[in-house]
Amino acid sequence: MSVTVEMVKCACNDCVCVVSTDKAVQADGRLFCGENCANHHQQSTGCDHAGCPCHG
Repeated sequence: MSVTVEMVKCACNDCVCVVSTDKAVQADGRLFCGENCANHHQQSTGCDHAGCPCHG
């Protein structure tokens, strides 16, 4: 039996976002909800998704 994962939690520790695997941003071999999380919040804090308390 094989299982296909379609949704994953963002790899950023503080982030609560869940993202589809085909829309995720891949960095360091992990999947992130967006560029801010993927680049370890070098440009700004937060992931810009409504309701997420992520601060990098």
